[in-house]
Amino acid sequence: MRKVESGLRLKNSGSHNVETFFANLVEFAQGLNEEEKRGIAKNLTEEELAIFDLLTEPEMTLSNKEQQEVKKVAHDLLETLQKEKLVLDWRKRQQSRAAVRLSIEEILDRLPRNYVPELYQQKCDVVYQHIYDSYFGQGQSIYL
Repeated sequence: MRKVESGLRLKNSGSHNVETFFANLVEFAQGLNEEEKRGIAKNLTEEELAIFDLLTEPEMTLSNKEQQEVKKVAHDLLETLQKEKLVLDWRKRQQSRAAVRLSIEEILDRLPRNYVPELYQQKCDVVYQHIYDSYFGQGQSIYL
């Protein structure tokens, strides 16, 4: 009899934990702002969403496959820059700035063919400016 009572208590305890977890999840979801919800829906971090937006706005007509390609470009760009190029005081040295710019151009060259040369160049410029304004050095950015 005790095993049955103990099992019922554990089962009830488990359902209580699920209810608590669900309530916490609902509270968390309600606390998200629209940008955070958009990032979650697109499966992008805040930083990746910023790059994605720079690459796709004003509204471009992209297929789902092309959107996935742009997301990958945004992810790869940030990963490369953060691991290799955004070193301490990168903005102070011309050679470091040039390396960042070159990386941006090389990675954005992977964008879908909808990005004609003029648009590609414009996106390179706007992304470089965003990186310059947002990332101060190794591990330092507006996102931390």
